[in-house]
Amino acid sequence: MERASGIIMPIFSLPGKYGIGTMGKEARAFADFLNKAGQKYWQVLPLGPTCCGNSPYSSWSTFAGNPNLINIEELEEKDLVDKEFADRLSWGRGDVDYVKVNKNKGKVLRKAFENGYDTLKDEIYAFAVENSVWIYDYALYTALKEHFDMAPWYEWPEDIRLREKSAIESYSDELKEEIDYHIFVQYLFFEQWNGLKEYAHEKDIRFIGDLPIYVAMDSADVWASPQFFQLDEKNVPTAVAGVPPDYFSENGQLWGNPLYDWKAMEKDGYGWWIRRVDGARKLFDVIRIDHFRGLESYWAVPAEEETAINGRWEKGPGLDFIERIKGWFNGIEIIAEDLGILTDEVRQLLKDSGFPGMKVLEFAFDESGDSDYLPHKYERNCVCYGGTHDNATIREWKEKGSKKEIAFAQGYFGIGKGENFNFGIIRGGMASVADLFITQMQDYLELGAEARTNIPGIADGNWKWRMKRGAANDRLAAKILKMTKMYGRA
Repeated sequence: MERASGIIMPIFSLPGKYGIGTMGKEARAFADFLNKAGQKYWQVLPLGPTCCGNSPYSSWSTFAGNPNLINIEELEEKDLVDKEFADRLSWGRGDVDYVKVNKNKGKVLRKAFENGYDTLKDEIYAFAVENSVWIYDYALYTALKEHFDMAPWYEWPEDIRLREKSAIESYSDELKEEIDYHIFVQYLFFEQWNGLKEYAHEKDIRFIGDLPIYVAMDSADVWASPQFFQLDEKNVPTAVAGVPPDYFSENGQLWGNPLYDWKAMEKDGYGWWIRRVDGARKLFDVIRIDHFRGLESYWAVPAEEETAINGRWEKGPGLDFIERIKGWFNGIEIIAEDLGILTDEVRQLLKDSGFPGMKVLEFAFDESGDSDYLPHKYERNCVCYGGTHDNATIREWKEKGSKKEIAFAQGYFGIGKGENFNFGIIRGGMASVADLFITQMQDYLELGAEARTNIPGIADGNWKWRMKRGAANDRLAAKILKMTKMYGRA
């Protein structure tokens, strides 16, 4: 990467009408803001339809788009939805009210389907053919979930749970209209996303998007391809994903995702992953592989365990897998999220891959005084983060973090008593040798714990923060631009 900088801003955190940030005019306005601020990258979270706890990292599909992110105003402009209909519904105020959004967004999209499907049928069919590797499985899976009162697929009747041919054919006929609806919704999502992406590119902004290493057990991905996961003969997990006790949790984190059967994937030429990366590549300009260390070795927890403590390390696919992906997608740009428990083997895999790793400033100032995240230890081929969506905002870190750590950071960066702490930390990251510097939008807005995106290990109350309208203004853009130019990133 060339020397540059960017900002983390989830789509759902954008301001605007109808309860949640979307891919409409406010998203384009944020691309304008990034351009004025001299930023080259907009980092977003995964864009898939969310399930458990509304987490973008727990999705019904690694390919599909989140219907909640579809902009209603664009549907109104195209006469797919009547404005008065959408305005009569309750959307909540302030941060995202997922109960109201999940309920009422579906009502609006159903109305759009009724009004527009027949007119757009040819375009929708072309879209479905182009995305045939995933769209039909996803649409059938989603229609089946609704048919079975939203029960997870592993609780469905055995014939369809195990994807018997006769059951697939029978339910496909019975649920044809619902399948058409879900394909229609995905058509709307990708039409809007592609429009936003094109607009951002015109403003010289590129998207960085997360690709979580694991997929949700209750997903079209696992239901459609159980042979590539560690499941028994009844498609029940034998072991699940997590991480051992660490900075975030003394019991570790029990994610619960099914683990891959890497031997089966290797035998298939990693075809499932190639299709997955191809889907992410169509969405994003740069892909950030979440939990990169799991490609070297991963924490496997017996499925019956209630915490992640009693897991074990198992070998991942390693460099062979990485080289296969690079071979398929020549010139693909990938950031490795190499956080967590790192070993010499993980460090070697990162070096051999050639991918830039991550350096998080909020982790740099521990009592050892010798952290690898201290900027004087950086090489150019890395991405320096103030913090990520899993971290406290910089202001929260200052207010709640260790006083020794904060004093160390102030001394290290020469942040005087009269200087704004947030911008002192950002200045330090901007000035580093790292090719790319990124921090959260909340850090430029100097927001505290009230604006935190996610607290790892806590299932509820996350992914809700929304930026107030007008916060991303020209004055702030000019302030960011001045610093960005000063350190050669604009």
